[in-house]
Amino acid sequence: MTRPFLSRAAALLCLALPSLGHANDTLDVVAAFEIKAPEPATSGHIFSRMGVAETLVNADADGTLTPGLATQWRVSEDGLVWTFGLRKGVMFHDGTAMTADSVVNALTIARGKPGPLAGLPITALEAGEDEVILTLSDPMAALPAFLAEARSQILAPTSYAADGAGVAIIGTGPYRITALEPPLSLDATEFDGYWGPPPHISDVTYSGVSRVETRALMAESGEAEFVFGLDPASVSRLGMLDAVEVLSVPIPRTLLIKVNAGHPFLSDAQTRRALSLAIDRTGIAKAVLRYPEGASQLFPPSVAGWHDAGLAPLSYDVEAAKRLLADLGWVPGEDGILTRDGARFALTLTTYADRPELPLIAAVLEQQFRAIGVDVTINTTNSSEIPAGHQSGSLDLGLIARNFSLIPDPIGTVLSDYVDNGDWGAMNWHNAEFASLVRAIARGEESTEDRRAAAAILHADLPIIPVAWYQLTLAVSDRVEGATIDPYERSFGLQNMRWAQ
Repeated sequence: MTRPFLSRAAALLCLALPSLGHANDTLDVVAAFEIKAPEPATSGHIFSRMGVAETLVNADADGTLTPGLATQWRVSEDGLVWTFGLRKGVMFHDGTAMTADSVVNALTIARGKPGPLAGLPITALEAGEDEVILTLSDPMAALPAFLAEARSQILAPTSYAADGAGVAIIGTGPYRITALEPPLSLDATEFDGYWGPPPHISDVTYSGVSRVETRALMAESGEAEFVFGLDPASVSRLGMLDAVEVLSVPIPRTLLIKVNAGHPFLSDAQTRRALSLAIDRTGIAKAVLRYPEGASQLFPPSVAGWHDAGLAPLSYDVEAAKRLLADLGWVPGEDGILTRDGARFALTLTTYADRPELPLIAAVLEQQFRAIGVDVTINTTNSSEIPAGHQSGSLDLGLIARNFSLIPDPIGTVLSDYVDNGDWGAMNWHNAEFASLVRAIARGEESTEDRRAAAAILHADLPIIPVAWYQLTLAVSDRVEGATIDPYERSFGLQNMRWAQ
């Protein structure tokens, strides 16, 4: 039975009512993400993290690809034909067997929706005997990594309406959904027909709670055993409690400013460099995030092959930023804000509270940009406004947190964000040399120097402006053991957790 969310939140905030939690044998998970629908294209990351749905390919904590619903894969010499051998004896939660036809059906539907498969050069998807064959028009060496992304999850045919829309989440994971109430909650229980080791904890729930303060209170009060995504202040407070363990780990995610390079004020790379020079990254990292340092470049050290220790670090120099803008014809007005040709240098910075640190950093950036004469208005809204603004062209600046390994090979995100100009990547920015380098890497023409050369172009041209590297934090009750953080954010690891003895 799903708990009433409003009553639970009220109980926590008042700290006066008795707990409205499940019985002691149910593990309660809380995170910021809403369940938009029973649809992998919009909420697949939640169903994968909760152990309900699975993909053909998995990835371990180091990013190494491992077998999932496919036990092995091979590619033809020309790189165009991939064959994935399927795990035998896998059952969907509705009791039907996973077959090659059902896998082809799920992948075909996924290809028709927004997601990483939509942009791949797949010309045919065919079912063989206990195997699936994908034919490409152009080599894609990272294809298995794309099949590890949450929107590529394999669901039973009954999960979809006739038009391919998701109507239910009938997966193959260790947990099956017993109640789903978008946008806030789901309940799940152990799936007796699971092909792998059974979970240690039989019943789990998920609640989407947008306010970080409420999530922290739920961890503090014991209302939830696993609380994902905390702000630095909550981490400090919870870290002093005996009943709560705070886990934190660097992950391949960067806090960055997405720039509309087609905006008349931002189209010149010199302007983007000036904005970059205005950012005190070390100050933000220490004061807001409580990290030792900010981002010296886009890719953190954990993004193997793309981080280049030899790159000159992004620096903080207000006077140099002012000189760059003066060279472009910007002149301070009476209020200190720059003007040019009668236009005032005013921009809107859009961000969202799903990541609690983003609005805090936005407030700091507003002041740091004002110091060089740029007037920034902060728009804290839903995360969906970032891709919407990208599509409409209305976005000026967007403060976001971008994970480079949701597809376990970074080339997937780099290709999508900076060559195909995906919704969360570069906006109105194109660089022919960069695109050529990245496409060659995607084809499997491996070269660390090519990756470094591509990274250097992003570093110099700044179609996005890095601010800070990222640490993921969560709080776990002392009632449970075995909790870990997946740096690739593919799983909460619930099936490996157990009640403390």
